[in-house]
Amino acid sequence: MYRIQLQHKDFMVINKRPGIGMHDDAGEPGLVNRVRMDTDLDLYPVHRLDKMTSGLVLLARTPEANRALSMAFSAREVSKQYLALSDRKPKKKQGWVKGDMEKGRGGSWMLSRTQDNPAISWFDSVSVREGLRLYRIKPRTGKTHQIRVALKSVGAPILGDERYGGTAADRGYLHAWRLAFTLAGESFDLVCPPDEGTLFLLPELHAVIAEISE
Repeated sequence: MYRIQLQHKDFMVINKRPGIGMHDDAGEPGLVNRVRMDTDLDLYPVHRLDKMTSGLVLLARTPEANRALSMAFSAREVSKQYLALSDRKPKKKQGWVKGDMEKGRGGSWMLSRTQDNPAISWFDSVSVREGLRLYRIKPRTGKTHQIRVALKSVGAPILGDERYGGTAADRGYLHAWRLAFTLAGESFDLVCPPDEGTLFLLPELHAVIAEISE
């Protein structure tokens, strides 16, 4: 379900597995309560990941840290980078995706042309092999399904994300890869390479990830 990436007196960083919800669902404990039960700690989720998304999750250990980290997220002072795979060529290889998020059918979201309270993401992309492309996304805002909708809007829905038109796969290929923030004057830059899913294990993919890491 998860691995602990970092233990700190004020927070904990978890590597979440895909397919796990953040909160309890139909009597099954979600990620937050599972970690609480396993560690016997009071924990506060500072942000959230979709069920299909794997990778870095930040949990505060005190109300004070929760307040400080939540304010940092709200003020866009936390740097987040995600990795995604698609089998489609995008309309553009990199750039900004901006627009208001509107509710669609069945819990899905759509990107509109208006900019009243827009979801904002920067992305770039690189070919891994024929028919497979890696996307690095840096969201500036934290709207529900923001990255999934952004990549669909540039013609490259995420592999395994069938809700948004992605090709069926063994998982939804979206991973929270890097998280950088400052707390009480100390800076943290955490990196968590994806390690679940057939395509996330490809040697050629990890060579590409190593290149963009530099």
